[in-house]
Amino acid sequence: MSYQQTVPGALGELRDQAEADSVTFKMPDDCESLVRLQDGVIDRSQAVSFGLSPDVIDRLVRSGRWQPLRRGVYLTHSGDPSRAAALWAAVRYAGPGAALSHKTAAELFKIDDRRDSRVHVTIPTERRVNSAGDLIVHRSSRIAEAIHPSLQPPRIRVEDTVLDLVDAAATFDEAVGIVSAACQRRLTTADRLLAAMTKRRKIRWRAGVAEALGDVGAGAHSLLEYRYLHLVERPHGLPRATRQAQVRDANGTRYLDNLYGDYGLCVELDGLQAHPDDQRWQDTRRINKIAEYGLITLRYGWSDIDVRPCQTAVQVGAVLRSRGWAGQVRPCAPACAARQPARRR
Repeated sequence: MSYQQTVPGALGELRDQAEADSVTFKMPDDCESLVRLQDGVIDRSQAVSFGLSPDVIDRLVRSGRWQPLRRGVYLTHSGDPSRAAALWAAVRYAGPGAALSHKTAAELFKIDDRRDSRVHVTIPTERRVNSAGDLIVHRSSRIAEAIHPSLQPPRIRVEDTVLDLVDAAATFDEAVGIVSAACQRRLTTADRLLAAMTKRRKIRWRAGVAEALGDVGAGAHSLLEYRYLHLVERPHGLPRATRQAQVRDANGTRYLDNLYGDYGLCVELDGLQAHPDDQRWQDTRRINKIAEYGLITLRYGWSDIDVRPCQTAVQVGAVLRSRGWAGQVRPCAPACAARQPARRR
């Protein structure tokens, strides 16, 4: 059954009818528009502003026509609330100036494909709303400038969301992965994130994140690419590769992770620990396609970069030398594999 509200002049009759199963309400157009905007959600103060008395609202809830989602916030139809309705309910419960933030804003922007079971909202510093159950409340003195000007439900801008996640990250690697993902998915840019950082007095790992953003801006679009740069290429004195190098053919444009163009070598990085068969086929086809450009391809995964960076550098250096590079792989530490004498064949 659908439920519609009445105009204020008929409230006396409405009180008598509200608990009758057969009654319907004629909802004012502007109220209908608001409920549609909010995915079926309305809060008590909004309902009163459209002419419903507290008694009428209570009767609608008791009769089951409206479902309470949070204290003073209702779903105006039966059935399970959608994810969007649950997020609207959190924002309306948090009150004036509230906006979805942190992992919840990241979910909406698709910075991260994982959904946090909790809902994060940020409110102005001067207000007080307690975290409860699945609702996590944050406070900010600059929320007015951080809220996105048009997206609904209200949420913190993508740059501020990224930096909020950086502040909450457990490790520096996690922080780098966050900024890399946001830029790789073209949700923002390294320059915009750097500009947003200047507006914050405090931010975790400021210097390191700023350096990482410089690498991201130069094409290191993932944490693994960042670690290849900082664990393999730079500390071992390898020549500088072109990140996300474009190659074009009749089928369009392809992007190569690390291209040593003067030496015809491509280093591809695989961040996945395992692949389903169809993904393996796509990856194999991609590597084979690169060979059509006359390039040699070396491919490395997490363990090659994280656990064996020195051995990886030695191998990359050997291929580069075979292709004309006149340099030498530089040892990064006393125990570096680059110091070890070459094995006799």
